[in-house]
Amino acid sequence: MNTAENSVTAGTDLQQLLQIGQRRLSGGVGWLADARRRGAEQLASMQLPDRKQEAWRYTPVSFLDQTRYEAIVDGRFEALRLDDIEDLLLEQRDAVRLVFVNGYFAPALSSLASDHAGVTLTTLSGALGDVPAQIRARLDRIAEYRHVFAALNSALMSDGACILVSSGAQVQVPIEVLHVSVGLEEPGISHPRHLVVLEDGASARLIERYCSLGDAVYFNNAMVEVELGAGSELVHERLQEESGNAQHLSDLQVRLDERSRYRLVQATLGGAWSRSDIRIVFEGEGAEAELDGLMLAHDKQLNDVHLDVRHNVPNCTSRESFRGILDGKGRVVFDGRIVVERDAQQTDAMLSNHNLMLSRSAEVDTKPQLEIYADDVKCSHGTTVGELDHDMLFYLRSRGVPEAQAKRMLCEGFAQEVLDRMESPALRDRVGRHLASRLTTTV
Repeated sequence: MNTAENSVTAGTDLQQLLQIGQRRLSGGVGWLADARRRGAEQLASMQLPDRKQEAWRYTPVSFLDQTRYEAIVDGRFEALRLDDIEDLLLEQRDAVRLVFVNGYFAPALSSLASDHAGVTLTTLSGALGDVPAQIRARLDRIAEYRHVFAALNSALMSDGACILVSSGAQVQVPIEVLHVSVGLEEPGISHPRHLVVLEDGASARLIERYCSLGDAVYFNNAMVEVELGAGSELVHERLQEESGNAQHLSDLQVRLDERSRYRLVQATLGGAWSRSDIRIVFEGEGAEAELDGLMLAHDKQLNDVHLDVRHNVPNCTSRESFRGILDGKGRVVFDGRIVVERDAQQTDAMLSNHNLMLSRSAEVDTKPQLEIYADDVKCSHGTTVGELDHDMLFYLRSRGVPEAQAKRMLCEGFAQEVLDRMESPALRDRVGRHLASRLTTTV
């Protein structure tokens, strides 16, 4: 790679980031180049976030000043074999699996043999054939550039999954999108972009995962757009278990039409710096959204979740419940906001955040918010930050359970509510094993 041309160096200003985007805009098919150009135009007027901005007060981006990143512009990575990622795979029979390595589709590692009626799978790079017009028209349609990294993703979007489920199709097997990051000669920055569209009356399950091989230093800047048609239903499970040296930002934006239902369960476990931005927009009456999340923050690890739930129309329901477990000098940031617009009468919304601190050196910054402009609603929010229940700990120890085991049992019970929401047994087991391994070294 040409280091001078492709790198984000210490002290780099935003104009240098834009130059990388402009180079990427010089090629590619017209419809994709147009989307990249829109991102670059937005990027030109934006600045890197700092602590003066409320949404970034507790989420410093100093890693951009401390690490030199190279833009990953070559999608060919043919050295990786299926045996190399065997430990990362879920045991999902008949599952459809799209694997991306350093942001680019890897057909040799993917599993697309099964024929599922009503499902169209392709990639931004066109590796699976031409991108249908229905997908091209929807890319970048619901995305909002709420921060510079979202615009950067559009300007530099490298590759990603495009999933279209046709009207009335009921997809019984999960569709898995697996990201694998592999260490390069220099720290890399990638910008995967995914689009998931369920047309009217369709239903599907999506498993989205971010993993790494080794302890590579990299920055994964991902964006996912989800569009749900009338009466459709999507179960979306997400797992982030990246390198302990990685930086991870995921921007998830979901639009719900009337009577649609969206269920999200996510666990963010890895990364030195991890942030999930989740935006849910209700645009049709009778829609429902349920969001559950588990956040782990180990020593010197930051795990951040920002929610922005917009009730724009009447008779919609949302439930958001996120739980954090911290140890050492770990930090969890939770900033959740529900906005109920004036016309969104009969809204039913509930937001909660609960955090378990295993160390007095850990830090939690939590801010659940309600903005209500309608007068006929049922809304609530709440947050808790605390240590292990000493009464429960005493009860277990009085029954002969060793102290360390008793602490692990209470932590696992705290997290179990989120794990129980996962429909995939293999994914649930994987998160459970990660949690148990983490607790073994901390309690």
